[in-house]
Amino acid sequence: TEMVIRNFSYSSFILIGFSGPKEWRQLLFIPFLLMFLISVASNSMLMFIIVSHKALHSPMCLLICVLSFVDISVVIFAVPNMLFSLLLNWNHISLLGCLVQMFFVHIAGAFQSTILLWMALDRYFAICTPLHYNEHMTFSVFLKFVIIPSLRNIILILAIVGLAGTLQYCQSNEIDHCFCEHMALVTLACGPIYVNNAVGLITIFCIPATDFLLIIASYIKIFVSVFKSGKSSPKALSTCITHIMVMTVSIIFLLTAFLSYRIKNNLSSNSHAIISIIYLLVPACFNPIIYGIRTKEIRQQVMKKMRCGKVAQLH
Repeated sequence: TEMVIRNFSYSSFILIGFSGPKEWRQLLFIPFLLMFLISVASNSMLMFIIVSHKALHSPMCLLICVLSFVDISVVIFAVPNMLFSLLLNWNHISLLGCLVQMFFVHIAGAFQSTILLWMALDRYFAICTPLHYNEHMTFSVFLKFVIIPSLRNIILILAIVGLAGTLQYCQSNEIDHCFCEHMALVTLACGPIYVNNAVGLITIFCIPATDFLLIIASYIKIFVSVFKSGKSSPKALSTCITHIMVMTVSIIFLLTAFLSYRIKNNLSSNSHAIISIIYLLVPACFNPIIYGIRTKEIRQQVMKKMRCGKVAQLH
């Protein structure tokens, strides 16, 4: 009997991130739907404004555009499934569907921190080496900063998803989450998961942890350089503060979501699910608002669009 059990592996799963009465689940649908719509609409608008105005095709604005695209991707791959689950109780997912969702959610999450690193590099070149800024930011030169982190992200995320796909799942077919998170799935495996755990930790150390350490180092150099020179560029420092605000929001939610699964605690499955959804939705909602308000060129174009809209309505 033991051999039969060990050879059996579930091919479909049930996401049970939000348990409780149907009415309570349907009530949660409303705020999450609103956050989903805000994040998609605000990021789409920001992307449209940047792409459609040549004046905004600076390296920084293009990186903001890419960040908006990544934020939308995270939300689209994880949230609609959860909304259907809350409203209609559609919470079944195949193993292949789960692995695909895991890959796209984690790869988008990896690129969120990497894009913030590229933004920090842009500010470093702009403030610390202003005379050589255009040389550093030419596409061919900046490509070396793009290719290596991108390959790192793709290889490591493919490794954790590929390893998860090789496991036999016989403990349960209920994933204690509202989307396919790596640790939530692999803890259902029959055999040992030391390798999966180790690769997961290596991925966390090599991607977000390394990116954030490099970001902090670049901002320290920026502020030291500014204070040494005695000349402060209000515009440049304002952009740095904007990035630090976005980075702080991102890292707080990332660490909370990561540690809630790896440190022994008494958090319920509902609490885990809410922490993870907030980690996905809150940065995606607030990043375009922060950049739209604090980046002067983008703010001017947004105001121009709004004024044009009002004029069109009057006519």
